This record gives sequence, C-alpha cells and structure tokens, in this order.
Amino acid sequence: MAEQEISFVSDGFKIAGTVAVPEGLKPGEKRPAFMVLHGFGSTRNAGNVRGPCAMLEKLGYVTLRFDMRGCGDSEGARGHLICLEQVADTSAALTFLAGHSHVDGARIGVMGSSFGAAVSVYTAGVDARVAACVSASGWGNGETKFKGQHHGPGEYQRFLAMRDEGRAHKARTGESLMVSRYDIVPIPEHLRGHVVERSAARMTAETAQGMFDFRAEDVIGKIAPRPCLLLHSSVDSVTPTQQSIDMFARAGQPAELHLFSGTDHFMFAEGNTRVHHVVADWLSRYFPV
Repeated sequence: MAEQEISFVSDGFKIAGTVAVPEGLKPGEKRPAFMVLHGFGSTRNAGNVRGPCAMLEKLGYVTLRFDMRGCGDSEGARGHLICLEQVADTSAALTFLAGHSHVDGARIGVMGSSFGAAVSVYTAGVDARVAACVSASGWGNGETKFKGQHHGPGEYQRFLAMRDEGRAHKARTGESLMVSRYDIVPIPEHLRGHVVERSAARMTAETAQGMFDFRAEDVIGKIAPRPCLLLHSSVDSVTPTQQSIDMFARAGQPAELHLFSGTDHFMFAEGNTRVHHVVADWLSRYFPV
C-alpha cells in the first residue's frame, strides 16, 4: 500500500488528506474508491477512520481520508463544525478523487462514522456522483438525536439553553460562544479514549445549532438505486440506535441495516471482526472491486 499526503480546495479552504493505493496496481489500472469520513471534531487519524481504510485497502479499494475544514491539518475556524459545510467538503473530495490516476471516477463510495456517517448519508443523497454509502453509528435527525443523547433529568433543557445562549452571545458580541464538545455530544468516560489527539475540545454554539437542524433522513431515500449500508451497535452509548432504524425505514432499495451486539459507538475502532465481515460481504455483493 502506498500512501500520499494530498490537499484540495473546498469553498476556498485548503483541505488536508491522505490517499492510499493498494499494492500491485499496473500503470493506468483504475479501481473503485472510498472516501472515509471522521467523526465529530476528530481527524483523519482516528481509529474509526484508519480501521475501515485498512480493511478497504486490503480488499483492493483506493481510499481517501481527510480532515474536514476546521479540523486537524485543514484550514478553517477551529471548532466551527457545520454539517452542510462538511457535505460541501465531501463533494469537493469526490471531485479530487475522481481525477486520481488509479481511481474509476464513476465508482466512488463514501463511508463515515457518527457525525461522519450523517454527512456520508446526506452527501450521497444530494450528490448523485456518490456510487455507494456506508454509515456506521450514524444519525438522521439532529433534534431527536439530541433528545436521546441528553436524556437525564433536565439535561435536554440545559442543552437547549446553551444553544439559545449561543445565539444571544453572537448577537450581543458578534463572536461565537465556545462550549465543551461534551456539552454538545455527551460521551461516557469509558469511551473518551477514542477521542484522538488534536480533536476539537471546544466548539462554537453554532455547531450545535447546525447539527440540530441537520436531517440526513430527509434525503436518504434519494440514494436508491445506489446501495446503502447502515451499521449500528444494538446498544449505543453515544448515538441512539433508533437513529439508524429510522433512516432505514426511509431508505430505498437496495439498503441494509445491521445491528451488532458486543460493540459500542466506535465499532470500527474496537476490533469487532463481525462488523468487518459484514461490510466485506456487502461490498462483494453491491460494490465489488
């Protein structure tokens, strides 16, 4: 496998990424490819990105992993993570990848985990160039997701108050209110080891509002007849499992939903071989090399 550090431009921002090409390709040989998206405020070096990339490369796909604007090595305001802007970054990444000498530009899929899964589904729904979509631990409705995540006594009201204070602060000062990432998306202490170095620790309140308004479930039906695979842990400590179930109910065929016991939100970083086997089997049926 040969890796190359690359960059491309999205809405004027320089986006940093890494392309990996499987070994043994002949000059001019083209393969299908995948863009693998990182999660909430993370980077392209997270386990939930490197894990599926390694699996895909072993199967013979070209991969592109990149830092969304405002994350990792990419340009953009730190901690200002707007869902629709990440959709734009993903479409720009597809344009870049389609021009790679070893990529079949008509066969580029997208895969993501958590926040990246929601962006993957939305991008596939609005960009017909995406040939296949894989969503792991994703969400389709920001409002109901937040209600499920902030489920303790008074927690959802505190979340809404934080979001509203963000709007008031911006109107009053002209600047964004910065809040803890865990005030937006709670992650249990025992799972925080998956939050990799250089992940955003503080984020704008506009980030929360953008997620609240984001509804990948509204466009998932537009992916068909292109294939879509939804993966979720049967008991997810971060994103409610119902989010993927509800998206599947709105998806057209061919679409599949798999729920896994014995794993949690960061399933691609947890070494669960059953998840990898399901993905490999699905790829062989619906998006083979």
